Amino acid sequence: MIAPPIPYSPSLEQPLDDEDETDASLEASFAHILETTFKDYGKPVRAVHAKAHALFEGTFTVDATLPRELAQGLFAQPGEYRAALRVSTNPGDILDDNVVLPRGLALKVEGVGGEMLPDTDGDAQDFLMVNAPIFAAPSAKKFAGKLKLLAATTDRAEGAKVALSSVLGFINGALGKVGLESGALAAMGGARQVHPLGETYFSTTPFRHGDYVAKYRLRPISPSLTALAGTEIDTSGRPDGLRETLREDARSLTGEWAFEVQLLRDLDKQPIEDASVEWKEDEAPFVQVATLRIEPQDSWSAEKVARIDEALHFSPWNGLAAHQPLGNVNRARRRAYKQSADFRATGGGCPMTAARTAEPSAAG
Repeated sequence: MIAPPIPYSPSLEQPLDDEDETDASLEASFAHILETTFKDYGKPVRAVHAKAHALFEGTFTVDATLPRELAQGLFAQPGEYRAALRVSTNPGDILDDNVVLPRGLALKVEGVGGEMLPDTDGDAQDFLMVNAPIFAAPSAKKFAGKLKLLAATTDRAEGAKVALSSVLGFINGALGKVGLESGALAAMGGARQVHPLGETYFSTTPFRHGDYVAKYRLRPISPSLTALAGTEIDTSGRPDGLRETLREDARSLTGEWAFEVQLLRDLDKQPIEDASVEWKEDEAPFVQVATLRIEPQDSWSAEKVARIDEALHFSPWNGLAAHQPLGNVNRARRRAYKQSADFRATGGGCPMTAARTAEPSAAG
C-alpha cells in the first residue's frame, strides 16, 4: 500500500551548523574555475553546463482535474504557458562531443503567477534536471572538500582542459545535478553517446510542492521521442556532433514529455537532506501533472542562442515560493548559481533576463 504524502513543514529541513563554511568553500572554488574558463575562452561561461546542444521554445500545459495533493503551486490550476528549454552537457568546460558525459535539461516556464522566491528573475519557474535519478554524494559538504583539492590543481595539471572538465563535473555533483565520482568522467568517453531527446530527466533533489514535498521528472511520451531512447549518435570527427544532429532532427520533430511529480511519503526511505538516496518509485510513484510540447523549429538559431543560451539565467532558486528548493545540496546551489550568473553578467556585459518568447497564456 502506498503511504499518504507527508505535509510540508520548515522542520523537515535540518541545516548544519557549518553550512556557511561549506558555501564559502564552494564559492572560492567556483571563483577559481570561472576565472580560468574566462581566460580560456575570452568570455564568461556557465560554471556548470557550459555547452548547450539544443535550444527550444515550447508549450507547458498543466493538466486539469488534478487531485489536491498534486494541484499545488504552478499546478494549482489548469493552464498553458510558454516554455524555454536548454539541453546541455554537465561540465563548465566546452568539450568535444566525443567526450561522453551526463546530460542536463533546463526548463523555464514563463508567466507564472504567485509569490516568487527572493531574487527570482522575472515571473518564470525554472526546473533543472539531469538524466540520472540521484546525486551520488550525501551532501554538498562532501563535495566541497573534493572540489577544493581539484580546483587547486587546475592550472598545474597536465592536460588542463581534461583536468578542468573533471573539476567542473564535481561542481555539478556538489550542486545537486548528478554525482560523478566514477563512471562517465572517469571513463572519459567510454559510454555510448545516446540521443539527449530520448532520455528521461530528473530533478535529483527535493522541492516544496505547495503543501507537500516532491521530486520532479520529465519523461518522453510521444513516439517521436521514445523512438530515440538509446539511439546512438556518431560524433567521430564532429566536435559539435550532438548539436548538429539535434538541429537536423528538430526541424521535423514534434515531441511531448510528461512532467511528473513524486511526492514525499516516508522520511526514512525518502530523505530530504541526503540527495544520494533514490526515492523508489514503487514506494513513491511519479504522477503526471503537465505536458511539455515542442513543434518543429531551428534548435540553434542565432536568435535562440542570443536569448536563451547567452542571456538567460537558469537556477532552481528562480521560481515560486511554493516550489522552494529543499535540502543542503539545494541550499548550497543558491549562492553558487547566483555567483555564476553574476560573473557572466558583469564579465560579459550581458545582463541576466527572464525568458520572453511571447505573451504567455493566462492560467486558470
